[in-house]
Amino acid sequence: MRRILEILVAHGAHEEILFDAHPHIGTNKLPNLVAELRNTILNAGGEIYFNTAVTDLLLDNDEVCGVITQQGDQLKAVAVILATGHSARDIFHLLHRKKIHIEAKPFALGVRVEHSQNLIDQIQYHCLTNRDPYLPASSYALVHQAKVNEQERGVFSFCMCPGGFIVPAATAPGEIVVNGMSPSRRDSKYANSGIVVAVAETDFKKFQDKGTLAGMFFQAEIEQKACVIAGSTQTAPAQRLMDFVNGKVSDSLLETSYQPGLNSVDMRAVLPQFVSEALKQGFKNFGSKMKGYLTNDAQIVGVESRTSSPVRIPRDKETLEHVQTKRLFPCGEGAGYAGGIVSAAMDGERCAEAAVHKYIKQNKV
Repeated sequence: MRRILEILVAHGAHEEILFDAHPHIGTNKLPNLVAELRNTILNAGGEIYFNTAVTDLLLDNDEVCGVITQQGDQLKAVAVILATGHSARDIFHLLHRKKIHIEAKPFALGVRVEHSQNLIDQIQYHCLTNRDPYLPASSYALVHQAKVNEQERGVFSFCMCPGGFIVPAATAPGEIVVNGMSPSRRDSKYANSGIVVAVAETDFKKFQDKGTLAGMFFQAEIEQKACVIAGSTQTAPAQRLMDFVNGKVSDSLLETSYQPGLNSVDMRAVLPQFVSEALKQGFKNFGSKMKGYLTNDAQIVGVESRTSSPVRIPRDKETLEHVQTKRLFPCGEGAGYAGGIVSAAMDGERCAEAAVHKYIKQNKV
């Protein structure tokens, strides 16, 4: 972890991340940081292809020997590291179509809850007015075990963004997906967090004909429903927090950091019943832990559905190579082996080292 943080600092991140208990780069800082990482790759002899989607794999029996791009170009390779991120549905479809072994996996789904940062500060710092200017914007981490239809469901906060914004994160037309971000200063007047519910493979039964892609279709259906119910734009469905718990459609909504805007709806019409009920229990529990949290001066915004990949691309524990297809190294969040910037970076390095060790150093290719 230290090595990854040092690499990030060397490319523009503030060196405070080397000693902060909860290191934070700031979403506004990432574009320049990624550009500097790109320059390092180019200076080391790497090549980068913009506006170039991989649409197929070059296969020789059970070995990958390169990729085919949307332009029809064939890029030959000794090994292919597949590091797509958790929302590359086109690649999941490709692997399924090519009969390259993939697996459905559990994930989590829910909403973003947005409070004023001042309210969260008052709860966490026990202050009556604004927090001391020397104190950072406060955060929280909450978890509850709900019981829905005789089944226990984990409800937990995810990617809490103090002094942050709710942002659109859809990857295709006709869907609503929200996420959270915090700038480096964390100076927005809003605090938001994903509050999500564990989704098990048994919840995908409606899409069992989709095989290992069942979770992805389950996820997409909810995102598309959210879009339609909220007006078929990027306006997101929303409801005041107490109104949601009480089953009441909100007469009005609060100001929001979500720039495309909000539409007041009954979020129970958007979310599966077990998710709505688990969230309701979770919010009541969180209100007992943080006095003032459960209030109509907060609102939920949907849907937070991309917490992790609904698909795992299995690999050998030792070689990190795909269990069936040789020379293919599934990597990071898209393969189901990471859950954030640092863990994905660590996994990327491990996969690169594994590919080099097996197919370059040993075989002198």
